[in-house]
Amino acid sequence: MWSFLNTGSSFVWDSLRDFAGSTGIAGLFASMGWGNVAMICVAFLLLYLAIKHKFEPLLLLTIAFGMLLTNLPDANLYHTELFEGGHVHWDIFVANAGLLDYLYLGVKLGIYPCLIFVGVGAMTDFGPLIANPKSFLLGAAAQIGIFVTFLGAFALGFTPDQAGSIGIIGGADGPTAIYLTSMLSPELLGPIAVAAYSYMALVPVIQPPIMRALTTKKERAIKMQTLRPVSKLERIIFPIAIAVIIALLLPSATPLVGCLMLGNLMKECGVVDRLSKTVQNELMNIVVIFLGLTVGATATAEAFLNFRTLGILVLGVIAFGLGTAGGVLLAKFMNLFVKEGNKINPLIGSAGVSAVPMAARVSQIEGQKENPSNFLLMHAMGPNVAGVVGSAVAAGILLSFLG
Repeated sequence: MWSFLNTGSSFVWDSLRDFAGSTGIAGLFASMGWGNVAMICVAFLLLYLAIKHKFEPLLLLTIAFGMLLTNLPDANLYHTELFEGGHVHWDIFVANAGLLDYLYLGVKLGIYPCLIFVGVGAMTDFGPLIANPKSFLLGAAAQIGIFVTFLGAFALGFTPDQAGSIGIIGGADGPTAIYLTSMLSPELLGPIAVAAYSYMALVPVIQPPIMRALTTKKERAIKMQTLRPVSKLERIIFPIAIAVIIALLLPSATPLVGCLMLGNLMKECGVVDRLSKTVQNELMNIVVIFLGLTVGATATAEAFLNFRTLGILVLGVIAFGLGTAGGVLLAKFMNLFVKEGNKINPLIGSAGVSAVPMAARVSQIEGQKENPSNFLLMHAMGPNVAGVVGSAVAAGILLSFLG
């Protein structure tokens, strides 16, 4: 009898000890370093910014939570070794993969950003761009920040692939930044995604000082002529034509631009309203959750806590500022060849970065500060949506040279 009780007692204590050893609390003391603690604090900070201050909450909240999950001890949700060297190691994948490893395949294979672009296209009105094709030039000029920062990052010692991934932050387009980085430099995905979405949220803070410094009071007060109406036929032909032209000139940009134009065609043709509403809502929401969680999961202590990340954050804001300046300066240059009644308000050039529609709203706000009767929003939407296409094209150019 006593032998049985002793055996049972030993079994209970051994079971409790094994259970205690398998808990995350044990892992917290056994294997968790200061880096993991720091990353958990960063995740809490991003959650605070997303919830309290609404900094790009749709993606920043999920990115922060993915960051939190991947840095908790013994969670086994994401394993960097399965994607080491920028490749998926299929030979050990099934035996070792966690939930976020499977979801990350959508990022690694370029699926999530393209699906998001379908939804973005379905929510985008290209009417202002069609009505004023000169907006394409302003959207293109705003991409100068991408290429100047690419050269700067390369000169500072980053590899060409890493420099291209850093430069794309200047396009102010999160899905494009994630798409390009997952192809070129997946080890930088966490820092670049956080930088891209943080700067998108800070558009009202970063852009106005640059806009005011590069324009005069008279220029900011310029009133532009009302845009012409755009026919339904033009709206239908536009996405088809752009998809064909980009596919012929720059095949590497076709996945992003093609998905963007597919979504827009669904919206404009008027015969697939159910599909259009689905990609704008259900599909978009589901993909955003998966994308944010898995991008956040790549932000491990080893990948995030280093001087390279600080350099990415600094270069990212420089890229963003240069893109803003490029659009404004081209608008001023175009005014040299335009008659007085057809002048372009240079403020709309800053909307060439593709933070839609926030950058266009900033142009509107700054214009009304100088002239309360000035309404620049629709004019600014032209360069703004052109910037979406421009950043995707810039990513395609970098892929064609570096990929």
